[in-house]
Formats: sequence, structure tokens, C-alpha cells
Amino acid sequence: MNKSYNSLGLMSGTSGDGVDASVIQTDGKSQYNVLDNQFFEYPDSTTAEIYNIKQEIIKPDDLLKNSKKIDLLSEKITNFHINAAKEIMKNFKIDLIGMHGQTIYHNPEKKISKQIGCGKSLSKFTNKTVIYNFRKNDLDNDGEGAPLAPIFHKLLVEHKKIKLPVTILNIGGISNITSLNDNLKMFSMDIGPGNCLIDKWIRLNSDKKYDHEGLIAKSGIINRAVLNNALDEFYNSEISKKKSYDTNDFNLSFAKGLTLEDGAATLTEFTADICSKKLTNNAIYVCGGGRKNTFLIESIEKKTHSKIELIDTQDVDGDFIESQAFAYLAVRSFLELPISFPETTGCKKPCTGGVIVKNF
Repeated sequence: MNKSYNSLGLMSGTSGDGVDASVIQTDGKSQYNVLDNQFFEYPDSTTAEIYNIKQEIIKPDDLLKNSKKIDLLSEKITNFHINAAKEIMKNFKIDLIGMHGQTIYHNPEKKISKQIGCGKSLSKFTNKTVIYNFRKNDLDNDGEGAPLAPIFHKLLVEHKKIKLPVTILNIGGISNITSLNDNLKMFSMDIGPGNCLIDKWIRLNSDKKYDHEGLIAKSGIINRAVLNNALDEFYNSEISKKKSYDTNDFNLSFAKGLTLEDGAATLTEFTADICSKKLTNNAIYVCGGGRKNTFLIESIEKKTHSKIELIDTQDVDGDFIESQAFAYLAVRSFLELPISFPETTGCKKPCTGGVIVKNF
């Protein structure tokens, strides 16, 4: 029997609202068991700093220009991860920690995917082996650096005996899919915006952080002229041809001048239109924060003529798939097993990834 590890996965997604933490017991191959899931919310000021720094980093040179700000924010993010890990470790024996960090810039063409949060410091202050910087090796092997969760999605589908073929739709800041055929062959890619445009609009135009259940959008009227122009522009752009996205690839300036409600409705329809184009006729299960935006899900369903089920119906907590994935990927990295594949990120060959640090 393969050795099993208690692995802690720490994931801070594109929404920048906090850290999802999951402890799983896994051999990094075919076995896994969820021991704990917790969410640690960032202070509003930290979320605002993440949001602001991402607005300032549009091209690679901006990373250097903003290096002091980035370093200060990285220290803050690191300390938050250390405290979250210590809190979890009060109740669980942890062998490894997989730290994704907070993405502030993703540009696969330039082989850059910048996550902040220091794995070395996390290792030092927790006395644990930490795996971080998961995307670099994939980028170095001509991959997109994303998505990385598909190998875990595959494990989840096998464990829960979900009927094939199936598509796992993950709606975070960006939307991505993992499709599995009858033989469990994987195909995955980013398919478009997720919550990023809607959340940004709500934050700019109200005192709320997001559109709860899509109720604001539902109360608005889609501006068809604005929407059609924006979609034409997107589908005729180079961005539409990309295989992985950064939140800054999507701009909400076309909604300027619309009311809060009409802007939310138009941006939700824009998001649904782009995402629906890449969805197949498979059974679809949705995970990630965006699954709670009922209006968005209904909009995608109408366009695909498909019923989209919550992953939660399979006895899985849809809020913690990504943090569980990075706990699993940490073990695979530690064992030098591949975490990305030509059919998931476009890399030349199956690649392991992640920097392993034991700084104690």
C-alpha cells in the first residue's frame, strides 16, 4: 500500500477575499480523504490592496515598477497564511503544505505567472515542508500554467463514481473546465471570465463585494446594443483565442454609464455567452464561488440547453475543490509525479511542478 500524507492546501483565489484551507489524507495517486475545510477571510483592506495592485500590473515591466508595494503586500499575505496554517495545525498533524499564493499577474506568452506569498517563510514558521510556485515548471515546458486542478477533478470523479462523460465547470474569478470522456481521458482549459467582471462592477458601483445569487443582475435589464458590441469586439480579438486568462484580460469599460442593475445584468450575460461557447453536451457539475450566482448559472443553462448541477449534490463542498486540489498537488510534487499534462495546459510533456522547501 502506498504511503499516505496529511496535506494542507492553501488557496487564495482571484477574488482575493481570503484563504481556503483544506486538509486531505492522500497518497498523491488514487486515494484521498477530506479531513477539514476552513475559510479564513482577509481584512477588507487586504482585499482592496490585492485588487489595486492587480490594476497596476498590466505588463511585465509593471512588476518591477511596483516591486516595493508587491513585497509589502506579499509579506502581509505570507503572515496571513502562516496564521491560517498554525490554526489548522492545532487540530491536525500535517506532513506537507501546498501553498498556491495570491496571483497578481498571469502572462503565459511571457512565461510569467506571479503569485505572492513566501513559501520559505511559511516553512520556517510552521516547521513544515512547503510546496509552492506550482505554475513555473509548466510554463517553462511551454504550458499555459493553468488550469492545474484537472488531475484532482479526475480523482474526484472516480471517487464519487460520477457518470461519464462529464464536465467539471469551475467558476472563480476566471472560469475553466475539465472534461472527462468515457475512458477518463482529460481535456481542460480556461473558457472565459467567471466572477471577475461582475464582482468588479459591484465593488465599483455599490458598497457590496459581489452580486449575491445574481439578484442585482436579475433586477436589471440587459443592454443588448452594448452587449452585442462588446461580444463582437471580444470574439474578434486575440484575447478570445487564448487558452488561459488573467482577470486583466477582461475589461468592463463597455458597461460604463449603465445603472448598477443594468450593468450587472449586461456583464452577467457577457460572461455567460463566452463561457457557454466552450461547454459540451456532457453532464455538467459546477464548483467555485460562481456556482452561488444563480442568475449566472441559469443564463449559461439557457445558452447551452443543459442542466448544470452543483458539485455539492455529489457530497463535495464546492467552495473547497481548489484548496483540496493544491493539497493533492503538493503530495504529487513531493513524489515528483506529474501535475500538468499536454491535454490540460498544453505543456510539451507531463510535468511535475512546485518548489519544495524545508526551511527549518
